[in-house]
Amino acid sequence: MIIITKKNVTKEQIEAFRASMHARGLDTHLSVGEQHTIIGLVGDTTRLDIEAIASLEFVERVQRIQEPYKKANRKFHEEDTVIDVRGVPIGGGHFQVIAGPCSVESEEQITDVAFKVKAAGATLLRGGAFKPRTSPYAFQGLKGEGLKMLIAAGKAAGMPIVTELMDATDLDLFQDVDVIQIGARNMQNFSLLRHMGELKKPILLKRGLSNTLEELLMSAEYIMAGGNEQVILCERGIRTFETATRNTFDVSAIPVLKAHSHLPVCADPSHATGHASLVPSMAMAAVAAGADLVMVEVHNDPAHALCDGPQSLTPEAFAQLMPTLKALRAAVTAEVKA
Repeated sequence: MIIITKKNVTKEQIEAFRASMHARGLDTHLSVGEQHTIIGLVGDTTRLDIEAIASLEFVERVQRIQEPYKKANRKFHEEDTVIDVRGVPIGGGHFQVIAGPCSVESEEQITDVAFKVKAAGATLLRGGAFKPRTSPYAFQGLKGEGLKMLIAAGKAAGMPIVTELMDATDLDLFQDVDVIQIGARNMQNFSLLRHMGELKKPILLKRGLSNTLEELLMSAEYIMAGGNEQVILCERGIRTFETATRNTFDVSAIPVLKAHSHLPVCADPSHATGHASLVPSMAMAAVAAGADLVMVEVHNDPAHALCDGPQSLTPEAFAQLMPTLKALRAAVTAEVKA
């Protein structure tokens, strides 16, 4: 349930109302916008008298929410959430690009890629240190050593870093990681999501291979219910009957998520397609659909990459793509404003 207040509501009225709801065992979520203040009630609201609440002098209207996710719901928070990652704003009209290799292979490799993607316009650096692979015999990443290399490369290039966490037991190693990625295979690892809720750090949450958008939002709800509201939703393709691409890129997920949630939305065309030749067009489609971020895999020698070389762009190809993405974003934004 949400309560939309009148413009002349006072802080004292809001706090008194929240205290009364807390006394009844309900949590409250406050969202202060330019036009209205929204008080979201989380918990069993079936026993509340809607008419009594609606009659309060500072209340404009009361609305029940049918969706099972509350904190991630745009009805709870009308304005876009903006997440600040070391001075890089994500969401709320800001457009950013995350780039870097699938996996960190050496200090020279990740540092070289970091400086090249930054020069091309990327604002965040990605790189995998812990790699979940389908085969137990495939390269599993350099783990702690790879993470140290990624952190060093990010500092050298002056870029915030994004990397995947697979197990909560490794959290101590992630103190200097700016954005923690929860991969598709862990989207419904609820124990791990609860740990993410206890952090004060942005979480990039990828959609599972066969999960619905509501399930993605419910996973975000797990994190937010724990107290961490810095969640970025990521569409990375889903598993369908089609075999021409690695996955099927659900570009329609982007506007749907933005309509239903205030959280920033990221698109990962590299994992979605699995083919470097398809990444530029799908990145452009994501921008046109309204993505707040695009994440692109970039490797300085894709033919010899230890992980996902076929879907990785070279730094030169990435540099050619960036002006197009920026121009398209400007055109889409101008069209929306018009």
